[in-house]
Amino acid sequence: MKLQQLRYIVEIQRQGLNVSEAAETLYTSQPGISKQVKLLEDELGVAIFERSGKRFTGVTEPGKVVLGIAERILREAENLKRASAEFASGDSGRLVLAATHTQARYALPIVVRDFVAQHPSVKLEMHQGSPTQIAEWVVAGEADIGIATEALDQYPQLITLPVRQWSHCVIVPENHPILKCQPLSLNELARWPLITYDTAFTGRSRINRAFERIGTQPNIALTALDADVIKTYVGLGLGLGIISALAVDPQRDSGLVAIDASHLFESNTTRLALRRGTYLRRYDFDLIGLFAPHLSRRVVEMAMQGGGDAYQL
Repeated sequence: MKLQQLRYIVEIQRQGLNVSEAAETLYTSQPGISKQVKLLEDELGVAIFERSGKRFTGVTEPGKVVLGIAERILREAENLKRASAEFASGDSGRLVLAATHTQARYALPIVVRDFVAQHPSVKLEMHQGSPTQIAEWVVAGEADIGIATEALDQYPQLITLPVRQWSHCVIVPENHPILKCQPLSLNELARWPLITYDTAFTGRSRINRAFERIGTQPNIALTALDADVIKTYVGLGLGLGIISALAVDPQRDSGLVAIDASHLFESNTTRLALRRGTYLRRYDFDLIGLFAPHLSRRVVEMAMQGGGDAYQL
């Protein structure tokens, strides 16, 4: 039995049983993967995958057990590399942080600056994506830490910890008539074209639910993946923006006015995600502490060991 064989079967499962895509991801050939899977099945004495001709069509019951064990073995093999590299290299290495645009643009710059100053020998990489992409990157080990509002807590492979709560606000051009309608109501908002996040981003589900509760259909004129784009189109007069209050920057947002909307929409929770069973290095804990000081090393370790949230906001 070889670790590479385990990597093959896990990647086949990850790619929806598509052997060609698994081969491409692992930089090998489809026949080579198929041969190694058969050799592993012969050694174990069980079929891991159901077949129709040469195609894999499903995972057998024993295959589900094998895949679960294979994932744990590969994770521990990776932990061995991470732990040994930490002791051998000291304060150097590579940390991949995945975050949404709002977090990367507004919540993380000072954290990144301070981390780089503390750990100049650590190569910090930041990937931006949707909450679902971020979760999948962390699950796959392609990112060490994920930060987002949506989706992360829907993946059982992840440990998620709450970082902070935040509310939405409404961004309008200066002198807009709605500024006279205080306190702001959902019915008043529904009278105007709205520009807000795409359905998978930054608390959009809570915006939808708020209008659903009063039986009103909002006029969503445009959607975007980040607050900066939304503010640009609000500035052009194409609608009113609903964005995260974290994304308000008074110095840069000249010509726009932010109206508190915490009474209209449910609050949101930014969460930090780590892959279950992963060995965390000293500088992983340091970055987490800079971003969320309440998430001490002890709190994070308790969550990783206990398999659930060890801290509630």
